[in-house]
Amino acid sequence: MSQIKRIVLDANILIRAVLGEKVRSLLECHSDHVEFYTPEQCFNEAERHLPVILSRYQYIDVSVAMDALARLRYIVQSLEPETYTQFEQDAKKRIAERDPDDWPVVAIALLLNCPIWTEDKDFFGIGIATWQTQHIQIYLE
Repeated sequence: MSQIKRIVLDANILIRAVLGEKVRSLLECHSDHVEFYTPEQCFNEAERHLPVILSRYQYIDVSVAMDALARLRYIVQSLEPETYTQFEQDAKKRIAERDPDDWPVVAIALLLNCPIWTEDKDFFGIGIATWQTQHIQIYLE
C-alpha cells in the first residue's frame, strides 16, 4: 500500500491552475493519492491578482476564472492561521529576508513535514524541499 503524499501550494500555483491546463490537470490526476494544501491567504491572493492579470487578456472572463478558482477548493485544502501559527516564528526566520508575507506557506510545510510547490524563488534554500511545475510530476507519482 502506498503512502499518501502531501504538498503545500503557493498562490502562483493556484493562479496557474486557473489560467492553464497543465497545473489543473496535475492536481486533478493526482488528487486521489496526494493531499494538496494552501493557506487561505493564498486563495485570497489569487482572488486579488486574477482580475488584474485577466485585464491584460481578452480570452478568459473574470467570472469564469473565479469559478475555476472556487472549484480548486474541492482539490486543494485551505488552512486557517490557527492551524499553523505554532510554526510562525520558525517560518518567518526562514523566509523573512525574501518575502515575509509568504510565512504561512512555510509554516504549513513545517506543520505537515512536506514540500512546497511554487515558481517563486523566494522559497528556494530555506531548508524545505521545493518543487517547480516542470519537475513536480516526479514527486506526485
